[in-house]
Amino acid sequence: MIEIKNLTKRFDKVVAVNNLDLTVMSGTVTGLVGSNGSGKSTLLRMLAGVFRPDGGEILLNGASLFDNPAAKGNCYFIPDFPYFYNSSTIENTASLLREIYPNWSESQYEKYCSMFPIDRNGKIINMSKGMQRQAALILALSTCPEFLFLDEIFDGLDPVVRHLLKKILIEHVYEHQLTVMIASHNLRELEDLCDRVCLMHRGNVLMERDIDSLRLEFRKVQIAFNQIPNVPDLFAGINVVNVWRNGNVFNVTIHGTEADFMPQLNALNPAYISAMPLTLEEIFISEMGAAGYDTNSII
Repeated sequence: MIEIKNLTKRFDKVVAVNNLDLTVMSGTVTGLVGSNGSGKSTLLRMLAGVFRPDGGEILLNGASLFDNPAAKGNCYFIPDFPYFYNSSTIENTASLLREIYPNWSESQYEKYCSMFPIDRNGKIINMSKGMQRQAALILALSTCPEFLFLDEIFDGLDPVVRHLLKKILIEHVYEHQLTVMIASHNLRELEDLCDRVCLMHRGNVLMERDIDSLRLEFRKVQIAFNQIPNVPDLFAGINVVNVWRNGNVFNVTIHGTEADFMPQLNALNPAYISAMPLTLEEIFISEMGAAGYDTNSII
């Protein structure tokens, strides 16, 4: 389990992470999403022990992380731009990691080298962006970490490799209780993979929820009228997130299910009405807009 308590990180006058509290249960996949500069990457770097927090603490299975080699040996972090030396190959990097990570698995290493179509003796810096990420994934998974932190891991991967990665991660979570945190702007990929999502903005957690419950709780409704009813507020008593009107047609985002709002909307005698679940991206754009943030820079 990951416990984050009052976590703060500053860079000069910029507060990248601000008194953040978050608990992540073991054997789950959590997606970190949010605006650019919201603190997602900084949070992952603190979780990996790369950055020292300026305040608060991180506990992995009850143990403090920073300056704790034993705890770090159970973690692996792949940044948004994986770093390799000019002479690095998968093979010589594996030789180094064998000495560092106590749970290194030779059988896993051979397995993933065969699954990903990549030359283990080729120089990694000469490879494409997607191939460099595949190299990083082979090495990360071979260390058999308890905690895996991934920053924009889907960037540069082709559809086949993305599907393979999601399948591998799900297997590791199920079989080995791997705990994964992924920062990504690709909400479609996270929707397929994550158990929970955490929406960050300006260094804070704006919302942290179970994906299945999010799908159930929001609807996008289109309602059209031949003549708009003469009432002070069409949607009074309905938990409306936002409304967009085009003539006699209203597009409404509602926090609730059809049972909560359809009787009241049907009582308005609309010419047409339909309700559909929101995608994860639509939910977050609506939530950010409702919170008063500029959604043009979100996701």
